[in-house]
Amino acid sequence: MFVIMGEIVKIVYEEALGVETVKIKNLHLGKGMPKIIIPIMGKTLQEMSHELSEAKQEKPDMIEWRADAFLHVNNIEKVLRLLAEIRKLIDDIPLLFTFRTYKEGGRKEVTLNYYEELLSQVIESGCIDVIDVELYMEQTIRERLIQCARQNNVIVLMSNHDFQTTPANEDMLARLIAMQETGADIVKLAVMPQKEEDVLRLLQVAAKMKSTYAQKPFITIAMGPLGILSRIGGEVVGSAASFGSAIQASAPGQITAVELRYMLQTIHRYSK
Repeated sequence: MFVIMGEIVKIVYEEALGVETVKIKNLHLGKGMPKIIIPIMGKTLQEMSHELSEAKQEKPDMIEWRADAFLHVNNIEKVLRLLAEIRKLIDDIPLLFTFRTYKEGGRKEVTLNYYEELLSQVIESGCIDVIDVELYMEQTIRERLIQCARQNNVIVLMSNHDFQTTPANEDMLARLIAMQETGADIVKLAVMPQKEEDVLRLLQVAAKMKSTYAQKPFITIAMGPLGILSRIGGEVVGSAASFGSAIQASAPGQITAVELRYMLQTIHRYSK
């Protein structure tokens, strides 16, 4: 058993049951080459429009709007107006909405009530396909957001980010399993390696998740310059997607979508 968030997460799987593929519009996440997600980090409408134009040219599998970078994210009405414009601009590309909280590396600090209200209205807007909900969000808020997403046919990507260190293997595995058990459709874990061995440990955890516990698609990332191997080699250990920038990186060590596509395709071609 693993202890996480003061709760006991009991491992009940005897063997790997197989990963469910998540269908998002025409995208099948969890099948084939890792999918490419391009984050949009613009502070203003002008910056956003430029980034979206560049991102569309790269033909990503998904676009992520990192709304915490938007100057007016404290105004839900402005967020929803811009969200509707983004939806029109990207056509049928799946859209992931993320408000990354300050404690997990985000650009803005907001109250828990505002976080819930913002995400709830975004989910209900009909403009997004996937919503990012943080594992360490207050439990009742997390549960209400998952329920809201279910009611509105929005996929839940549950995430956890550690910008300081790479936790012990047992802790990383427990977090991935906890997110899966808590109701996520997709799970994501990003950590910060301090040495080369930390990257290898993350890859070991991903491989263990793939072979033994994964029922849902998962994404594992080691951030910073040391973590490049985790961003390009995810297919080998089961990671279902990777983030590549069009203009602005959303996390340390993120490479461009152009470079990412070339490396993912090369590994995919030779790993068959």
